[in-house]
Amino acid sequence: MCSMTDAGAAPERRNRTPSAEMERELVAAAEAVLVRDGPGALTVRAVAAEAGIAPMGVYNRFGGKDGLVQALLVIGFDRLRAAIESGEEPVMVERLRACGLRYRGFALANPSFYAIMFEDAIPHEHVSPEVETCAKSAFGALVRLVELTAATGAIVAPDPTEAAQQIWSCVHGAVALELKGLVLTPDALTTYRASLDTIIRGLAP
Repeated sequence: MCSMTDAGAAPERRNRTPSAEMERELVAAAEAVLVRDGPGALTVRAVAAEAGIAPMGVYNRFGGKDGLVQALLVIGFDRLRAAIESGEEPVMVERLRACGLRYRGFALANPSFYAIMFEDAIPHEHVSPEVETCAKSAFGALVRLVELTAATGAIVAPDPTEAAQQIWSCVHGAVALELKGLVLTPDALTTYRASLDTIIRGLAP
């Protein structure tokens, strides 16, 4: 949006944009840079250029690159939680298996997000309380799914958190290998599905 500052035609300064709107624009710009160019390309200058503002605007609203990374981590963990919770399979053990597939789907569709969430692809000085809450919420969604599945008798999980951690360790390891191109079997998806079957058999009564 532009306006005339005087008799000339200079555009209105972006610092008149409402703060919340500016923050949304900067986060959207940071996501665009991350997805298009990868974690290594995420800089204050690149995000500012993507958003069409001066770099100082990033510092004013996020304190710098680290604040942008925290905002992206919140987005990433929120989307992962949504993927985990999105299942509607009527048989709980099938929903648990499908959850594993959705986890892989999220990682493969969002490799740059996955890299900053779990591989520290963009080193940052701290993890904000909001990021910690979102990360725990994503894991909590898996714990609840384990609890619901155990309640049907399809799996045994006296400690749902322990079982969820074991599941996550397995699927994360498989996904990390696939993202690195280190799956040595002919079909990564077939191998992954078989791994999920192995996990569920291991939890069976």
